[in-house]
Amino acid sequence: MPAISAAEIAATTPEQLAALMAGPPEGYAPWIQAAAEHGLVEAQAILGQMLLDGAGVPRDPEAGFAWFKRAAQADHLMSINMVGRCYENGWGTARDEVVAAYWFRLAAERGLDWGMYNHAHMLRDGRGGVPRDRAAALQWYRRAAGMGHIKSIGVVGRFLEEGDVVPRDLDAAMDCYRQAAEGGDFRGMFHYARLLLDRGQRDQAAAWLRRVPETATPAFLREAVEMLRAGPAPELSALLDRPEGDGRRIP
Repeated sequence: MPAISAAEIAATTPEQLAALMAGPPEGYAPWIQAAAEHGLVEAQAILGQMLLDGAGVPRDPEAGFAWFKRAAQADHLMSINMVGRCYENGWGTARDEVVAAYWFRLAAERGLDWGMYNHAHMLRDGRGGVPRDRAAALQWYRRAAGMGHIKSIGVVGRFLEEGDVVPRDLDAAMDCYRQAAEGGDFRGMFHYARLLLDRGQRDQAAAWLRRVPETATPAFLREAVEMLRAGPAPELSALLDRPEGDGRRIP
């Protein structure tokens, strides 16, 4: 591909960019690389994710982290959150939960739903030097849920099911799980299926359980199998089987 000029990048419309990115990442990687180097912040964030995942470019977590950091310094909210994720998981930099917590809180306070979700995790679990405060965590999950953040909706459901810092409300919990499941969250699918089983709706539960392995992490599947085996329909745990070695990055 010929060199891409700053003028060409500036002239690219959102529709043209969307059409470009609808194809395989190998096809748009040169444009994203050039746009990032010319200072387009959104391209810097996209390039960071591509390098982290090895999508369309050789996998290079260190370079991905550097691009996230550069975009974060330009106040790109998702990049601020991703800098936190890199520190949390040791992606391209030394693992440091205290620093991760700083970036998550920054993203949360700037209004990013993913930042709220990750900041809430730190509050819920008392990680990264953040004092454990489950009530404050629930407030942040609810705030993100109010913005339509699917994973946060599912977590709110867990608080309601368990009666954790709020009165126990199984109907409200089930509604949260349903929304999370319909939004594609594997945890929401599983917990919605559990409550359907408790209400005797076996066929509906089985249909949701079959979808869980499509996106669930191996660690979650192991936990889910144990929960099903202890429940009213242990034989349904077989629906969570998937080929050995089919691992996925934890979201």
